Amino acid sequence: MKKINIGLFIDTFYPMIDGVILVVDNYAKRLSKYANVYVFAPRIPHEKFDDSKFNYNVIRCNSIDIFFLDYALPLPDLDKKFKRKIDECNLDIIHIHSPATLGNVGIKYAKKNNIPVVATLHSQYKQDFLRVTHSKIISNILTKHITKLFEKCDECWTLNKDIERVFHDEYGYTKKIRIINNATDMTPSTNRKKSIERINKLHSINNNEKVLLFVGRINRLKNIDLIINSLVYLKIKYKMLFVGVGQDEDYIKKLIEKNQLNKNVIFCGKVDDRELLKDYYVRADLFLFPSLYDTNSLVQIEAASQQTPTLFVENAVTASKVTKDVDGYFSKNNPKDYAKKIEEIFSDKNSYNEVCKNAYNNLYNNWDDEVKRIYNLYLNLIESRDK
Repeated sequence: MKKINIGLFIDTFYPMIDGVILVVDNYAKRLSKYANVYVFAPRIPHEKFDDSKFNYNVIRCNSIDIFFLDYALPLPDLDKKFKRKIDECNLDIIHIHSPATLGNVGIKYAKKNNIPVVATLHSQYKQDFLRVTHSKIISNILTKHITKLFEKCDECWTLNKDIERVFHDEYGYTKKIRIINNATDMTPSTNRKKSIERINKLHSINNNEKVLLFVGRINRLKNIDLIINSLVYLKIKYKMLFVGVGQDEDYIKKLIEKNQLNKNVIFCGKVDDRELLKDYYVRADLFLFPSLYDTNSLVQIEAASQQTPTLFVENAVTASKVTKDVDGYFSKNNPKDYAKKIEEIFSDKNSYNEVCKNAYNNLYNNWDDEVKRIYNLYLNLIESRDK
């Protein structure tokens, strides 16, 4: 059977790292076993990155820095060479992973060439717009615009029932949405002792110290203020590790300094090494993820892969598959309650150990099985279009 040509369109890519980039990378790596895969993404200004290391094709367009965002703005319409390369790929199906410039290019290509186009709804876009514009009116207009963009796709996928509800009830999306689970490429550690020793040595942590962990963009959208303010109530009992970088790093560091938490809060920076990142999850006693923005974050699945449970806040859509005090934890969205819940978690060792096991058994999901399903969905969409 002839290999199909798959185009994945994303508005940011390596050397940046976020959940959507990891999703696209894991799709592309595994889909390349069955198909010819092309990832269309921007070049990141002032950053060099070797795309030849991938087992799939990366085709980049020009972009510019936006000073108030973590990301660069792709400029595909001003890049004739990029548009010519897309035409040369003879794509059979397109999957867009962002609704802005490159997503729009993907939809236009699909309509022009009469091929199916799929979109994944990765984010709560209205929150993004509100953060940047500080205007509900402008945010509503922009949300309406991207909803119309998604309506042009043959199928829209998202990560759980809660986000499906947001898009139907709040954004006005009218079509059926398919639920596609997120997963991870991270496998369970085979030498937990070695992992723990590595992180202890790296950050001068004692073996008997409890470690709290956050992994992700250092961005206030993630509700990181709650973590810092809850540490005040904990009276510096634990080590707190932040893995990642982001636009609000200076603000968070000033908040830590203001509350005199410097000795127990460690910024680990950007971690590209997946084995080192795994070690951080193994060393952590509890993963803190109070985000009300994320839809189904990969980091909580990565934590579960190492039997590290996550503490969320109530009504977080990213935790829609988590059962309270069974395979994860919940707190009210205020620092005092979040701190109190951390204390409560560590006060009952037997219950804690059970939740650790259940997090792994119930929430850990590997990309290999998920991508096989995705490939078959692509084939069905292509076959339906050909009839």
